[in-house]
Amino acid sequence: MSGDDEFRQIQQVTERLIVRYPLVPPEDITRAVHGVYSRFATSRVRDFVPLLVEKAVKRELSEPTILDSVLPPAIPEVGR
Repeated sequence: MSGDDEFRQIQQVTERLIVRYPLVPPEDITRAVHGVYSRFATSRVRDFVPLLVEKAVKRELSEPTILDSVLPPAIPEVGR
């Protein structure tokens, strides 16, 4: 799988999760996906990374108390 394919699949994972969990702010879902995805940064086998990311984030969204430990801190917006 090329890096472009993987990036596209991660975007699709994010979009699916936003639709599936409408009560969770999209920004939180995006941060959760990127947080979990970063855990696989050094993985040599990349074929299943998007699937593993989606499963992990679904599990975390099903247990909201865990979500806080996974989300990287929000980046403050400058100029507001």
